[in-house]
Amino acid sequence: MNKTVTLRNNRSVTVISSNKPNDGISESDAEMDIRAREAVRSAINKAVICKKPIAKYDKVNKRAYIETADGVKKYV
Repeated sequence: MNKTVTLRNNRSVTVISSNKPNDGISESDAEMDIRAREAVRSAINKAVICKKPIAKYDKVNKRAYIETADGVKKYV
C-alpha cells in the first residue's frame, strides 16, 4: 500500500510499503535500491572483518548503540 504524505513546505513524499517495494518506483530506481542495500551490507561486513565498531539501533529500547568487535554494546 503506497501512501502520499504532504510536508509542511507543500512538498509531497510517497511512502512505499516494504512488502511490495517495486510498486510505484521505476525499474532503474528499484535496481539502485538493491545496489544501495548491497553496498551497506558490504560495508558492514568489511567493518566486522576489520574489527571496527558498528553503529546499530535497538528497536526494543528505541536507542542507538555501538557494538564493538568483542560484542560489547555501548548505548549512546
